[in-house]
Amino acid sequence: MKITKLIKSGIKNLAINKMRTGLAVLGIVIGIGSVIALVSLGESSKKAVQSSIQSIGSNLLTVLPGFTFSGNVRGAMGGAQTLTNEDAEAIKTSSRITTVKSVSPEYSGRAQIIAGRNNTNTQVVGVEPVYAQVRKISLEKGSFLTSQHLTSMAKVAVLGPGVAEDLFGEGVDPVGQTIRINGKNFLVIGLTKSKGGMGMDNQDDRIIVPLTTAQKQLFGVKYLSSIALEAKSEAVMTQAQNEVGYLLLSRHKLTAVEDADFRIMSQEDILQAASAVTGTFTTLLTGIAAISLLVGGIGIMNIMLMSVTERTREIGLRKALGAKKKTIVYQFLTESIILTFTGGLIGIVLGIGGYYLYARANNAVFSLSFSSVFLAFFVSAGIGVLFGWYPARKAASLQPIEALRYE
Repeated sequence: MKITKLIKSGIKNLAINKMRTGLAVLGIVIGIGSVIALVSLGESSKKAVQSSIQSIGSNLLTVLPGFTFSGNVRGAMGGAQTLTNEDAEAIKTSSRITTVKSVSPEYSGRAQIIAGRNNTNTQVVGVEPVYAQVRKISLEKGSFLTSQHLTSMAKVAVLGPGVAEDLFGEGVDPVGQTIRINGKNFLVIGLTKSKGGMGMDNQDDRIIVPLTTAQKQLFGVKYLSSIALEAKSEAVMTQAQNEVGYLLLSRHKLTAVEDADFRIMSQEDILQAASAVTGTFTTLLTGIAAISLLVGGIGIMNIMLMSVTERTREIGLRKALGAKKKTIVYQFLTESIILTFTGGLIGIVLGIGGYYLYARANNAVFSLSFSSVFLAFFVSAGIGVLFGWYPARKAASLQPIEALRYE
């Protein structure tokens, strides 16, 4: 039997029970659409994180404190109090450091912020004026911190656009306004341009204040939460890590590298860590979508088995008239593939369309994973063969006499 005749016959048979056919196709549509939308969402999240990290600068190094310990239990990296202002000053002035262009000591902590009737809990970062250069910060309005603000422990703040909107509303100029941080009044002198980010690392959801003000007036600490370093070029990143690392080991009176109470991370290290997390997220989403695709395939098999049962007498008659076994197999396989092929095409369109609407509604990056589209398409065809094979074989194996007697 020619392939065109098989397809026409398959479509005709499937059209007999439109409701059942539609429900079978719906399972594949949901499965394929879910695979495309969720995989693309995972890829989009990955690219958003990478873009956020790379926007800070490709030649950035970050020195973090070591681990904290509670008994024999190790806490999170960065929780110790092992970095000081003197460490940052030593990196700036040491003749042993030849590859670092700029040094930005930083202390960050979360605080309650109030502006009029609005309030939010966000990250407050104490920095020096060089922070804007090292972290590639640009201003939308106003001015950045100065050395005078640092020496006088001035109560001034530069807001990220996210926290500015939370406190003052969309489109309101916060420069010149007063906010309260942990009960202390601060004058807003600047607004940064949006850089984006995710979760705790959202660069738009933070407030920048002088380092001295943060340490002595807001949080009462004498240590740093990090030291950001701008290497002279990407080519000397590794050398810069080694120079700073050995200097800090010497200052902390440590001899072995494995005993270091700090860690120096490059943008590549952070990027790899973020990629690993988002990769796991994408894999999880893909697994969830694959389950729905499997359920859709099982639905196809059930429909085809039901079709075999209903058409037992027809199969017996065809075999009695000389239809070959492979002809019966091809007929039912064709019907199964038509179901999954149709569902796959509709699922691809709905998956791409749904993801596009989500990206537009949430101002997210629209990053379609073409590999997921091709994979979903071929998987849908494969499901047609896989889940249609058993019903087709069952139909072809029926004995003509038994099939004709079937009621």
